Amino acid sequence: MKKTDALVLLVSSLTKAEKKNFSSHCKKSDYSALFRLIDKDHNVSAKELKQKFKQKHQGANFDATVTYLYKVLLDSLSDLRRDRDRFYCLFDNILKARILFEKSLFEEALDLLSSVKKEALVVENFYAMLYASRLELEYLMFLNFANITETALVNKHFHINEIQKKMQKISEQSALYEMLKYRLMHKGYIHSQKQKNTFNDLVISEINISSSNKDSFEIKKLHLLFQSNYLIGIGDHESASNSLRELNQLFENNRHLWNDPPFYYVSMLEGILDNLRSIGSYDEMPYYIGRLKNIRNVPAGFQAHVSVLIFLYELFPYLDRGDFRLAKQLVDKHKNRLFADMINLNLMRRAELSLCLSIIHLGLGEYKKAQSILISEIIHDSRIYSLPLYRTIRLISLIIHYELEHNDIIEQTSRSIKRGISKTKDAYRVEYLMLDFLNKSGVALHGAANRKELLRKLSPEMSGIRNNIFERQILKNFDFIAWIESKLTLVPLSEILGNKFAHFSSVNDLRPMRLPSAKISAR
Repeated sequence: MKKTDALVLLVSSLTKAEKKNFSSHCKKSDYSALFRLIDKDHNVSAKELKQKFKQKHQGANFDATVTYLYKVLLDSLSDLRRDRDRFYCLFDNILKARILFEKSLFEEALDLLSSVKKEALVVENFYAMLYASRLELEYLMFLNFANITETALVNKHFHINEIQKKMQKISEQSALYEMLKYRLMHKGYIHSQKQKNTFNDLVISEINISSSNKDSFEIKKLHLLFQSNYLIGIGDHESASNSLRELNQLFENNRHLWNDPPFYYVSMLEGILDNLRSIGSYDEMPYYIGRLKNIRNVPAGFQAHVSVLIFLYELFPYLDRGDFRLAKQLVDKHKNRLFADMINLNLMRRAELSLCLSIIHLGLGEYKKAQSILISEIIHDSRIYSLPLYRTIRLISLIIHYELEHNDIIEQTSRSIKRGISKTKDAYRVEYLMLDFLNKSGVALHGAANRKELLRKLSPEMSGIRNNIFERQILKNFDFIAWIESKLTLVPLSEILGNKFAHFSSVNDLRPMRLPSAKISAR
């Protein structure tokens, strides 16, 4: 991403408190003027921004001003986080210890490093603990090991070795979890004993690591993440659900490890909710939504993020089963708060929210309203093009044009999309299917016999897409296959989605096969 685009995105993501903090410290200058230009229009393109800036500040160097403003903004954000981020505070104190030592305040420097080590142990920041311990030994050696016995020195070396061993274990377990996620994403769910055997190397290695390091929060966390994802992969959703609850409880039992705001805890809850949605365990979702609702006394921007996350996961079951009427009622209930929160949302979350609102109007047949949301919130913001969600957004936009019979726009936009995906060579099969259907189905949809024949021709490809692990990533946001079926069968989309939702547990192409033995074991 170009520096100017990154700057615009950064400014647009700032909360009121962050803007106030920046404005209170910046002087009237070229970079403050650039900040105001961006803040006035978050959708401004890099080219437009440069033109506007040059008109008012002809002698200023635009690129240099962009770079400087970007730096100043990051410094301002760092200052705000300084006292709340425990990870940052530890390394900040290590820097202070170095300064004290360089100023010959040796005792003070060693005392500060000692306090860093104690705090790092409490919050399990092994990186800070290791660095502080090594720095302490360097300083002690510089002072000719004054007032330290050989036994104490050996103990310090032993302590460092133990830290390194623990860090190595965490690194190994992280690698196992990442490899598990990679295989599940690229090979799909496990449907046979033969496929299950290909995961044995990961399972056995993971158990050996986690069983010998039961006192570490990080290793417990990674173990439960590994276990829950593996159990989901083999189809044991009940056991996976138990592991996910244990994972949440682990976080809640270790609140002293949370940052302010608790970003990683919320990310963990979002990951759990996303997993539950993907396997159709909607009944389990309210428990974790309740955990999100318990998060309070956090900055406004983060609270907006949490509030929208709660709303989205209360909304998804309605969208997934095609109940657009109840989805609209939920939107109306929270409309005022949602639009008030919009200004505090980052681009990705705002795009996701806008997409969902557009889908609701699409499902209700309110195509003009659906189009208006995409245009006002997304399409005019070129930064959206960099998000993975944009692939869904542009197809939804084409569907809206199709329903509004904007055939010229569909043809023109389709050519542009095909040129783009031909260059990257990473298109989804559903993208090609949708582009062909939207451009060629006009005549084919006339008459029941034509629709039946087209459905027969497309069925193998549609079935293949549903069974493809990659394609599910885009179908999760909107079921394009169900929409095509709706057009070919003349059955309302809401009814098709409702039937799929009702039979979720028995449809093989939506849920992985359950195996008799699903518990993770070393055997």
